Amino acid sequence: MDADRGRRRDRVRRRRIASPPHARLTFRRLFAPGSLELANLSAVSEPPQLPAVHEAYLPREHALHRPRHGKRQLTALVSALVFFATPTLLWVVGVRPSEIENHKLAGFPSLGEGFGFFTNLPKWATDQLSFRAGAINAANGISEGVFGEAAPLDQGSASSSGPIPAPPLQQPGAPNTGPSVPSGPGSSQAGYRKVVQGSDGWLYYGYDSEAKCTPAQDIDTTMKRIDELRAAVEASGRKFVFVVTPDKTTMVPQFLPASYPGKECSQAASPNDWYKITTEGHSLDLRPQLAAEAARVGHPIYAPNDTHWRDEGGLVLTRALAETIKPGATATWKSAPDGQYDAVADLPLLLGQTGVKSNTRYDLRPDGVTDRAGEFVGSIDQPVHRSTAPIVGTVDQPTLVYGDSFSLASSRYLEAAFTNLTYLAYSTDKTPQSQAVDLFVNSHVVVLQAVERNVAGGLVPFTDEGFISAVKTALAQHPIR
Repeated sequence: MDADRGRRRDRVRRRRIASPPHARLTFRRLFAPGSLELANLSAVSEPPQLPAVHEAYLPREHALHRPRHGKRQLTALVSALVFFATPTLLWVVGVRPSEIENHKLAGFPSLGEGFGFFTNLPKWATDQLSFRAGAINAANGISEGVFGEAAPLDQGSASSSGPIPAPPLQQPGAPNTGPSVPSGPGSSQAGYRKVVQGSDGWLYYGYDSEAKCTPAQDIDTTMKRIDELRAAVEASGRKFVFVVTPDKTTMVPQFLPASYPGKECSQAASPNDWYKITTEGHSLDLRPQLAAEAARVGHPIYAPNDTHWRDEGGLVLTRALAETIKPGATATWKSAPDGQYDAVADLPLLLGQTGVKSNTRYDLRPDGVTDRAGEFVGSIDQPVHRSTAPIVGTVDQPTLVYGDSFSLASSRYLEAAFTNLTYLAYSTDKTPQSQAVDLFVNSHVVVLQAVERNVAGGLVPFTDEGFISAVKTALAQHPIR
């Protein structure tokens, strides 16, 4: 027992000898009862801290090093200030942006749109540039002076909103509304142009060619579906008339440039398309009558800077429809010029410019005496009904014109010939399908009018199988006997 206690004392003594005196003293001070230094143990045990340093001042090799962007950040802030403040300041001093394209000015996006706020902000900023029209004209001037051609301002994908009706310039005696801009989308295919610039200042809608080169639906399918729709209408005891209005490139090709996107494939496809349209689709062929009318008046039926025909084309369409529906009705018709009016041309709008087209207005006297020519309809996105008292030479059956912007361009004269007429656009999203079907049911005559480019390109919603089925079912339930 004594030997064990002796060995333990020796081990303690050896440990004391191995520890330096100052270590034993520090240990006693730190852990002595009541010592204040016991509370500061954490301060003694932590390593010393380096002073705070901005990450830009760290060595480049350091993982946390980042260069300073002060100048760039200042530039970004100034740009943002100019971006938001300039339109407001210009508005305060009386400078207002104008509508120089085929859509209304974009409003400031709402924060409630979520991420759409950021995607719609550039549209608002672009539309609010008050001097944009001057900038476009300057770009055109420089391009024509240096390169001998206008600046390619008509490239890029089309807007999803589509064109809006172009109001006419108000002139004494002019109609209150005018024809709308092109029927069909803007060019979205690479290499195609929204507007093809021809000779002598003539402009052509680029989709006239693109539709034939890259159709969304082949012409055979389109004609087959139209024939199904015709059969459904006629089986119910109603009359069906299909009429395709020719493109400007078809009727006035002499001013087209020697080369333009889609020239070869569109010219190759056009004869076959027209053969199918007139034989399988049984469309009225207005081309001979339009050519004869152009020869009679001594100028092309289509305006140089617009994709629609002039008033003479509207008269040709009206006469052809009336004579088809009621043979002999036009025998008493008389029509004569009734002044001039100016309207906004649609094709310059697609270039971010403005232009005016001049038209000759006509009267139309179905009985040879009474002028029944009315005002142009401004929009047929929703049903528009016109009714007048029957006279000699008019078509008095309830008639639906299911058409596009060429129906608008002819509405002054259609109203003169038809006493119970309803218009509706086949491409509208403002009228539900059920309402369109009801208009078929309530009509005794259905006129299906579509521009050539839409038929060739397959952009004709009335060939949808669901729509045809709905029309077939409704008409079978409400036959005319």
